[in-house]
Amino acid sequence: MINKPDLDAATWRKSTYSGGGNGDCVEVADGVPGVVPVRDSKVADGGVVVVGGGAWTAFLAGVKR
Repeated sequence: MINKPDLDAATWRKSTYSGGGNGDCVEVADGVPGVVPVRDSKVADGGVVVVGGGAWTAFLAGVKR
């Protein structure tokens, strides 16, 4: 289980693949050691999914294939 990181000072960036015209936007926060926080940019105060760094790398590799 991953402990919830402090994201109060997180800098979020939108995925370069988001913004297809229908408002579906994914953001990730950089600079959080060992994890990648992910959220829906349309609901910035909503939930955040925190993914381990290794799992995120594997996910991106799968998406690229």
